[in-house]
Amino acid sequence: MKAVTIDFVSDVVCPWCAIALNTLEQALAAYPEIEATLNFQPFELNPDMAAEGEEAVEHLRRKYGAGTQQILDSQQQIIARGEAVGFGFDFAKRTHVYNTFDAHRLLHWAATLGQARPLKHALLKAYFSQGRAINDREVLATIAGEAGLSREAARAELASARHGDAVRAQERYYQEAGIHAVPAVIFNQQHLVSGAQPLPAFEQVLRQIAAQG
Repeated sequence: MKAVTIDFVSDVVCPWCAIALNTLEQALAAYPEIEATLNFQPFELNPDMAAEGEEAVEHLRRKYGAGTQQILDSQQQIIARGEAVGFGFDFAKRTHVYNTFDAHRLLHWAATLGQARPLKHALLKAYFSQGRAINDREVLATIAGEAGLSREAARAELASARHGDAVRAQERYYQEAGIHAVPAVIFNQQHLVSGAQPLPAFEQVLRQIAAQG
């Protein structure tokens, strides 16, 4: 077995991050000789957003200067890319964009239990497929329970200030390393795949790693 450590820098309100995660996992499935350790690293797309969030289309229009039709066209592209890798987007349900600091704190806690991966998938599905308000701590605790974690323990973690400093430190580390957009997928701290690249881009890196002596 060839061991590889993958740092997946992303946000749970980033649709391209959902696509990249599923694409990465498809690539890993094609290389059973590679034993991957997948670490989810935090990146906040909207660190200064108010607690209640913002209406999604209006937020995208203001943030990126995009027109409504351009946003709708982009959503159709995202839906198609998601379908190709087994992820379902429902933008009619995803009505708002939220701050995700608490979600990242919860992921950091889950990582200490070896359960970050199922929670990451659950958060992405809850937000993009079901339109749930992942800024709400009770919703986050429920999602944690659905991912196989203790709902009560998740609620206690969120009610505390735990893991906040660690999340901030990780965010700073990757920003200072030059990561200013996500997804950013880093293999063995050497190979970077930026953005939701198609499957061959991930397979190429894995081939290189598998071929190394």
